[in-house]
Amino acid sequence: MATIFSKIIAGDIPSYKIAEDDRYYAFLDIHPMAKGHTLVVPKLETDYIFDLDDAQLSGLILFAGKVAKAIEKAIPCKRVGLMVIGLEVPHAHVHLIPIQKEGDMSLSNPKLKLSESDFAEIEQKIRNAYES
Repeated sequence: MATIFSKIIAGDIPSYKIAEDDRYYAFLDIHPMAKGHTLVVPKLETDYIFDLDDAQLSGLILFAGKVAKAIEKAIPCKRVGLMVIGLEVPHAHVHLIPIQKEGDMSLSNPKLKLSESDFAEIEQKIRNAYES
């Protein structure tokens, strides 16, 4: 059975897509820790990030780096933090989270509640930065 991320990649579930290539897909987290919180996933469905082969894992990080640079251009932040948890969806993925301080990445922080128009605006800003 396909994961929710595979359904998003296939277009069966809508997403706020930031970037994609033939191997990876980046989209806004709909339960963000910060504006611009983005998930980056390999298109190949693999449960555990460390089960990816070396080329897939390094490619994921390199693709995430390009997305992180776009987030930095589009969203005011000191850095873009990277987090791997891997329990919430059985499909390898990384979280890219714009932060001002380390505590901004605490899982105990409340999630933001954003409107569709907020998500659409953030999506467009980051996509524009990614494409430029």
